[in-house]
Amino acid sequence: MRFLMYDRVVTLEKGRSIVGTKTFSLTDEFLRKHYGKQAVVPGVMLIESMAQLLGWLIIYSHDFNVSTFMSLIENVDIPSKLRPGFEASIHAEIISTSKRDSLGMARMFIAGRTVASIARIIYGHSPKVDRDRLMQLFYYYSGLEITGR
Repeated sequence: MRFLMYDRVVTLEKGRSIVGTKTFSLTDEFLRKHYGKQAVVPGVMLIESMAQLLGWLIIYSHDFNVSTFMSLIENVDIPSKLRPGFEASIHAEIISTSKRDSLGMARMFIAGRTVASIARIIYGHSPKVDRDRLMQLFYYYSGLEITGR
């Protein structure tokens, strides 16, 4: 993962939902030399933030026995000129999940106001994983403490 697009996981409910935060600042590497006088957070970075958290929720919910790949997003609403310098709260939910794939949705809030959303995200599952490595990465990236193995 080249860009970790969330700072930490705040709450996690297995099989249901995840909430995380991301501070978008002017010093973020993806903004470097990208814009002229007025930096704007690219919408794709908002999508990536929501997608990363939902992907980890799915992996966690399947006990680290699958890896995920995003295969479809629909009904995406992102702002066109969101300036850096804010902390976002990212909420994602699993709508349904099976052995092969998962369906979810995600929203991003700034100061309690919805600024971006994806109504439908579909992930495929890959069963060929290193379970221990996935678990190690999840706990490292999430900021959560390891619970029951």
